[in-house]
Amino acid sequence: MTPAATAGPRRRIRIGIDTGGTFTDVVALDEESGELVTTKTPSTPADPADGFMNGIDKVLGLLGCTGADVTAVAHGTTVATNQLLEDKIDRLGFITTEGYEYILEIARQAVPDGYGNSYFWVKPDRIVPVDLVHTVGGRFDHKGNEVRPFDEEGARVAARRLRDQGILTIGVCLLHSYANSAHEERMREILREEHPDAIVSISSEVLREYREYERSMTTLVDAAVKPRVARYVGGIRRRLDAFTTDGEAARRVPFAIMKSNGGVLSAEEVVHQPITTVLSGPAAGALGAALIAQKAGFDKVLTCDGGGTSTDVSVVLGGEPTLTTEGSIGRFPSKIPMIDVVTVGAGGGSIAWISPEGTLKVGPRSAGADPGPLCYGKGGTEPTITDAHVLLGRIPPHLLGGEIPLDVDAAREGLTKFAAELGIGVEQCATGILEISAWNQANALRQITVKRGLDVRDFTMATFGGSGSLLLCRLIDILGLAGVIVPRDPGNVSAFGLLTVDVRCDYVQTAVGGHPDLDHAKVAGIFAELAGKAGEALDKEGFAAEDHRYVRTADLRYFGQAFEVRVPVPDGPFDAALADTVAESFHAAHEQLYGYNFRGDASQPVEWVNLRVTGVGPIRRPELRELPARDKDVERARTGTRAVCFVDRDGYVDTAVYARAELAPGDLVAGPAIIEEFGSTIPIHPGFAARVDAYGNVVVTRDTTSKGA
Repeated sequence: MTPAATAGPRRRIRIGIDTGGTFTDVVALDEESGELVTTKTPSTPADPADGFMNGIDKVLGLLGCTGADVTAVAHGTTVATNQLLEDKIDRLGFITTEGYEYILEIARQAVPDGYGNSYFWVKPDRIVPVDLVHTVGGRFDHKGNEVRPFDEEGARVAARRLRDQGILTIGVCLLHSYANSAHEERMREILREEHPDAIVSISSEVLREYREYERSMTTLVDAAVKPRVARYVGGIRRRLDAFTTDGEAARRVPFAIMKSNGGVLSAEEVVHQPITTVLSGPAAGALGAALIAQKAGFDKVLTCDGGGTSTDVSVVLGGEPTLTTEGSIGRFPSKIPMIDVVTVGAGGGSIAWISPEGTLKVGPRSAGADPGPLCYGKGGTEPTITDAHVLLGRIPPHLLGGEIPLDVDAAREGLTKFAAELGIGVEQCATGILEISAWNQANALRQITVKRGLDVRDFTMATFGGSGSLLLCRLIDILGLAGVIVPRDPGNVSAFGLLTVDVRCDYVQTAVGGHPDLDHAKVAGIFAELAGKAGEALDKEGFAAEDHRYVRTADLRYFGQAFEVRVPVPDGPFDAALADTVAESFHAAHEQLYGYNFRGDASQPVEWVNLRVTGVGPIRRPELRELPARDKDVERARTGTRAVCFVDRDGYVDTAVYARAELAPGDLVAGPAIIEEFGSTIPIHPGFAARVDAYGNVVVTRDTTSKGA
């Protein structure tokens, strides 16, 4: 790798790097000139840190820079995500309040896919088996008043038993510790004394919010991923320090990790709260696409991030992705603030298979990067979405501008055998695979819109990722979208998003109270306390006090409801008038979500449940610049013609191929056409047209000038 050098003037290079299942995406920003450079390098699943360092080395080579020019690095990682999705959980210990040892077994009554699935669904194994659950006496009530004192001797017995059982990772969740953390903090002290090698997470630091099952699970997930995240982040930190050190003088560049909530946090701090990284990569992509789409003039946007294994979709309103705390990763609920992302197993490597009933299915199983699709020629034996695209001519016979050649014959041979099993033609089989994939993506997009009271037809979609743009024309038709925007370098939007991200620190406190008799002074005090904690966190991150920003929200419900709706709490002193404003926002949000509200009905009072403060430390974002227009003659960008199949019954049609790098603002490309670039391809179906806007984005809509449109 390129070592840090001492000769020559220094440049200021900030780097965003996102590690995916197939490729590691890199974007570098020259802070002085504003120049953005993007590239990709294959991911290294055996040791993701290798792909990380290879990506940095490669992008610096393109800039003619060295490690000594790097001023900061932001990273989106899937380490915690993959550990949970793959269910690779090491043995955990769990300490809870006496009498609540079966809280993980009781869980919730919800059944995946509804009660119609209750006859067939088998409850999965608990994250901690019963023999590794230990209880301790002592108890607080829901207001934080001590009902029974903490049983110190019982706590020591529990700590020693876990030590003797060889358990090194422990989660602690005591009843009502969201209201008073004293017993949990004492339990941690005793664990340090009796079992000093243990890694411990306590719920009052992970999630200071009521609902014992969700708080227990979130704490245990945090504990489960803590060792692996710490090893990974620490290893990269050491390699990055060595790479950027100038001569003999030790040098440590700021290194931040993307969080699920749409912010970043320093690597030194994130190892203490690793659960916040479980949706690290998808969050960065949503933020990058949000900024690009807003700059292009789109206010209501759906993001569609297509990778090698899956597709992630989210909603952006007013330039900000929507947030949720009702997420889960695999079978593990994680009640932390995260960008509201729905993931579907419809990536480029998703495998086509035949069900026992003889029907064609696609995903969620993936061929990944190794062995990958048939066309990779690395030993893959099952057809994938990428194989279908390459057989139909919708993508070129190579990836990354020729760096990775694709074996079209291998894809055709495998798909021909697969089609024969279905009793259909190979083109019909390939288009069928892509049609199923498009509907899988469309259903995910409906989940984040229709199920949340939004009309999908009001939105423009932003597609990015290596495979995100391949099915956009079908998605316009299926969903009735206004159009689709494809950013420049779409394969690197997640990495670009890492350069646009502020530092964000979330704090929550449960404080249940009825709106009619709400104690406004108490609520104001809790908001002030949470803001103080957020301010301390931002101080640690190096932000001056005058740069701190605070965002307040609250979770409200109607009395008797089981779940809440989150609404904003405006700035200003918290008094009766402000509380009424928040309640009115709740009525409106409830109406949008569920179609009704109880505004003005004294028999259905509003209840306040959770108070939240997010501390924001703003960073300087890259400036998106307009590009110069040219002669509007798209022939300058044409590189040739390729036979492409868009509809199996129509067969292959001669299709113009364009190099995106040669397209300019104002250019219009009518389908059928293929637009290619280094990391992505955009098939423009017959009946559609693509125009290039002032920022170089490709905007695809129905071609209303064509016959039959």
